Amino acid sequence: MSVALATATVVVTALTIWLALGLYAQREADQHRQALLAAARQSALNFTSLDYRHYDRDSANVLAGATGDFKKQFAAQTEQLTQLVATNKSVSEGQVLEAGIVRSDENSARVLVVADSKVTNTAAPQGEARTYRLQLDLVHRDGRWLTSDVEFVG
Repeated sequence: MSVALATATVVVTALTIWLALGLYAQREADQHRQALLAAARQSALNFTSLDYRHYDRDSANVLAGATGDFKKQFAAQTEQLTQLVATNKSVSEGQVLEAGIVRSDENSARVLVVADSKVTNTAAPQGEARTYRLQLDLVHRDGRWLTSDVEFVG
């Protein structure tokens, strides 16, 4: 009887450890997914929310969450964009509607984001609605997810 009890105890302990490790792994995967989606949503929001009255701050927000070629390209266009949004008195108020992960691993990911924005400018003073479908490539650097590429997709 004591051999059966010892065997049962070992089996139950092993099962408990196996289940605990599975829950831990699932929690880690959920945290990874949530952090990735939060970064993608914020990047899309920064990209679709720009105001000529404080474009320096808004463009700095985009750059703070960017890296690689996307950061270089956006930074290179900032001076020209600053003049363009000021001349047109452009204001874009973005709102992220949906985001979904296409693929991800520990260090990189691709996320699709659907965002709406209301854009007002000298040509459309009452504003017009725009919908964006964005594909964001992100990389994990120094504990943060940063956007390395943004593409408009159909």
